Amino acid sequence: MFRSMFARLMAVVLSIVLVCVLGLFSLFYLSMRSTYIDNRMNSLKTQAYEIAYLASRVRNNDMLFPFAPNNSTTNSYIEWKVNSVYQEFQAYSVVVDRSGKATLYASQALLQSSNIHFDERQIIKTLSSVLQGEEIVYKDTTENGPTFTVAVPWVDNGSVLGAVYVQTAAQTVYATYEGMAMQVALAALASFLIASICLFLITKQLIGPLHVMAQMAGDMSQGKFDRRVPETGSRETKELAAAFNSMATQLEALEQTRRDFVANVSHELRSPMTSMQGFLQGMLDGTIPMQEHRQYMQIVLDETRRLSKLVGSLLNLSRMENGETPLAMSHFDVHETIRRVIIAAMTQLDEKGMELSLSFEDEAMYVHADQDQIEQVLINLLSNAIKYTPEGGHISIETQQKDQTHIILRDDGQGILPEDAPYIFDRFYKADKAHTVGKGTGLGLAICKRIMERHRQVIRLLPADRGAAFEFTLENGHAPQNEQPQQEDPDAAESMG
Repeated sequence: MFRSMFARLMAVVLSIVLVCVLGLFSLFYLSMRSTYIDNRMNSLKTQAYEIAYLASRVRNNDMLFPFAPNNSTTNSYIEWKVNSVYQEFQAYSVVVDRSGKATLYASQALLQSSNIHFDERQIIKTLSSVLQGEEIVYKDTTENGPTFTVAVPWVDNGSVLGAVYVQTAAQTVYATYEGMAMQVALAALASFLIASICLFLITKQLIGPLHVMAQMAGDMSQGKFDRRVPETGSRETKELAAAFNSMATQLEALEQTRRDFVANVSHELRSPMTSMQGFLQGMLDGTIPMQEHRQYMQIVLDETRRLSKLVGSLLNLSRMENGETPLAMSHFDVHETIRRVIIAAMTQLDEKGMELSLSFEDEAMYVHADQDQIEQVLINLLSNAIKYTPEGGHISIETQQKDQTHIILRDDGQGILPEDAPYIFDRFYKADKAHTVGKGTGLGLAICKRIMERHRQVIRLLPADRGAAFEFTLENGHAPQNEQPQQEDPDAAESMG
C-alpha cells in the first residue's frame, strides 16, 4: 500500500493535518463547552438573585403555597419572572427557608409535573454553605437524567432568610452549544478537505519531476544517455533537475570517451598484432627469405615493445587510480631532472631536426615531489611535443619560481583544437580520430594529470597562438642535506582526513 513516495508523503502529511485539525477542534470544543456552561450558570445565578429579591419583598405571613391566596403585585411579578426563566432557560425554581422547607415553588410547571422535583438531600447538603453567603453550582444525576443546579442566598435587610435553587436539565445546556460544535466540526472538515486538495496538488508538483527523473534514470541504465529532464517547478526542483541533466551530460561524454577508447585501443592492439602475425607467418612458410628474417624480426620486436608500452601505461594509470604506489617525496633540483629527460630524447630530436631551448631563472631550482613521477610527467609532455611538432620545429621549456615552482613546455606543432581542449586530460581520450600509428593511445596526459593530483598540484593547457603549451606546478623545496626520501601518499592523507 504506501510504496510510492507520493502515497507515503500524502499519508504522513494528511495524518499530521488531521491530528492538528482534531486537536484544534477538541481544544475549541472543550473551551467552548466550559465557557458556555459557565455563562449559563452565571445567567441562572442572576435569575436566582432576582427571584430572591422579589421573594424578600413578600411578607412571610403572606407567602402561601401556591400563589392563589395572595394576589399582590409582587407575587404576580414573581410568577411572571419564574415563568419567563422557565421559558428562556427551561429552568425550575424553588425558594426554601433556613430549615430547608420549601416556602414557595416559583414555577407552575413544576407543580403540574410529577416527574420534576428537587432532591431534598442535595438541598440539605448545600444549604448550610448557601446560608453563609456562598453561591453553589453543582451537577447531579436524577432519575430523569443529569441536571445543573445553582443556589444563592435569599437575603432580606441583611439577614439570610433562606436560599433560592434554580435547576435545569443538563441536556438543555448541552443542546445549545452542541449545535455550534456541529458547525465548527463542519468547518474543520471543510478545512481538512481544502488542505488535502492543496497538498495533493503541491505534492504532485514536487513528486512529478522525481517520477520523470526515475524514468530517465531507467533509460540511462539502458545506455540512453541523451535523456534530459525539464527544469521546471520550485527552485529546489529546478536545481535537482539541472544537476541531473549535468550528470547525464557527463555520463554521455564519458560513454563517448569509452567508445573512443575501445576503438583506439582496439586499433592500437590489432595493428601490431596483425603485422607481427603476418611477418611471423611469412618467415615460417618461406614467403620471407632467410636473409631478410633479421629485418622483419626487428619490426616484430618494435611492435612488441609498443604493445608492452601500451599495457604498461594502462597498468601504471590503474595503480595510480587505486593508490597502490605511494609517493617517494624528496627535495631535488628540477633543472637536473629536465636535463636528463632532454638527453634521453636527443635521438628523437636529432632525427626530426628539432631545436630545443631552455629558459631557467637560476642554475638550480629545488622542488619537493616524487622525482621519478615528475620525470614521467616531463617525458610524457616532451614526447607529445616531439610527436605532434613537424620536422625542424621548435620546443621550449621554461621554469619560474614564485609561491610555487612553475614549469612550462611549449611547441610550435599542430596544436590542439578548441573542441578537444576540454577533454585532453580525460582518460583514454585521443584527439587524433584517424588512429595514426605511433601517435599514442590517449593515456599520457591522463597519467600526467593523475600524478599532479596526487601531488596536490595542477597541470593545465595554456592558450597559445601556435602549437600547444602546458604548465604544471610543484611545491618549492630546498637543497637536500643528506636526508633520505620521505615516503608520503597524499591519497592516504586525504582518506585519513
